[in-house]
Amino acid sequence: METASFRNSKSAAAQQVFDVVLIGGGIMSATLGALLTALQPDWSIALYERLDELAGESSNPWNNAGTGHSGFCELNYMPDVHDSAKAEEIARRFHVSRQFWASLVDGGVLADSAGFVHSTPHMDVVFGDRDVAYLRARFATLRSLPLFSAMRYTEDPDLIGEWAPLLMEGRDRTEPVAATRYEAGTDVDFGALTRELVDVMARAGAKVALRHEVTTLRREQGGLWRVAGRDRNMRRRFEVRARFVFAGAGGYALGLLQKARVPEVRGYAVLPAGAEFLRSDNPEIVRRHDAKVYSQAALGAPPMSVPHLDKRMVDGRESLMFGPYAPFSTRLLKQGRLIDLFTTLRVRNVAVLIAAAVQNVSLLRYLLGQLLSTRRRKFAELQRFYPQADQADWYPVQAGQRAQLVKPDPRRIGVLTFGTELVTAADGTIAGLLGASPGASTAPTIMAELLAGCFPEQISAWASALHSLMPGLAELVDSDQQAVADNLARTGEILGLA
Repeated sequence: METASFRNSKSAAAQQVFDVVLIGGGIMSATLGALLTALQPDWSIALYERLDELAGESSNPWNNAGTGHSGFCELNYMPDVHDSAKAEEIARRFHVSRQFWASLVDGGVLADSAGFVHSTPHMDVVFGDRDVAYLRARFATLRSLPLFSAMRYTEDPDLIGEWAPLLMEGRDRTEPVAATRYEAGTDVDFGALTRELVDVMARAGAKVALRHEVTTLRREQGGLWRVAGRDRNMRRRFEVRARFVFAGAGGYALGLLQKARVPEVRGYAVLPAGAEFLRSDNPEIVRRHDAKVYSQAALGAPPMSVPHLDKRMVDGRESLMFGPYAPFSTRLLKQGRLIDLFTTLRVRNVAVLIAAAVQNVSLLRYLLGQLLSTRRRKFAELQRFYPQADQADWYPVQAGQRAQLVKPDPRRIGVLTFGTELVTAADGTIAGLLGASPGASTAPTIMAELLAGCFPEQISAWASALHSLMPGLAELVDSDQQAVADNLARTGEILGLA
């Protein structure tokens, strides 16, 4: 496989030729940039973000669930109670994320972890015989696995009331109920983490350009990429060259890869998926709920719609969020444009998109129901979770906009996928990230995969440093229960987690 020829080039910025250009100022670009800064400090890096702030879209703490997705409470990662592979993989990756962040804090690269990660137990609570039987079977499958051995299960309403008082007060105690709880869960402010990682890059000499929107990606003779767009500060065009480009622009990533004519995304399409939440800042309520509590999605609802009542810590202030509710928009970013979806349509992906829609009639029905839902009906969904909720304590907030990936399929023409996919061009000079959760929580391992795929000539020289930052890349973090406990203890002490 070919790869771009890199050189030592601290002077490259003056020539407007960069070794690496990152498009998008979110957690993915920030993680890749911080990694490259550590592994190859003599390379020149530029980051371009269309907004006037970093982490303004999906990495913003109010635009994502912030759970530090680790497979413990997200029931949609394990629809089959006997198949734990996806939950295990996500939990394993999150352990490696903890290692990466802890390594940066321990080495003094990140100043303080208290601003971006906090201890918050992860729970599931389900109601009714069918869902209780599901959770009981799920726990039976997971309990023997090292990653999940510390998870607890109960069908005792009193114990559940101790774990999450708001959920049980005023509830009919004759209704079957079950819960799991994992004490070592986290709440992650990916916005604060993104800003810290970008600061690491900037201190090392990287160029960080806000209000710069990339609109053109073209491969030139000689192998360089021409990266051009609008400088919204000066109201003029800008243009640079790059040896490697990463499209970490969230919902805009597919469009950028299409503009770059990357053959690996032919036939790919996206469906926009928005989210609204109810939020409470009432300290009397917030102090009584110290957990992230997930439950089962309604029948016919998409996997990403699983209801959850989350404790959030942002800028030192605690809040609760409940949702998500699903609005509809043709924007692919929260601060995008109404024409966004239509700009991604191509001859090759229209049939793929239509096929996926036909196969997901229940999803379309669910979205229509959400659009027609009144505020009273939405609040009733919260009261199903929290029976004594008072509408005066809650207000609606618009969360982030996602672009769910739709891929060609030889049998079904097109399929709607739920997850994150790294797309890398065959020559290794451009890559992008598509899809939604659990992306942010697994960013370090995703970027490690990108490094291995796009930089085969350098990866062996980087291996030692990579394994020092993330030991889990070299040996399983869940080889046994002791290995899991040791990793939690070591990273927890450094990150200030219980």
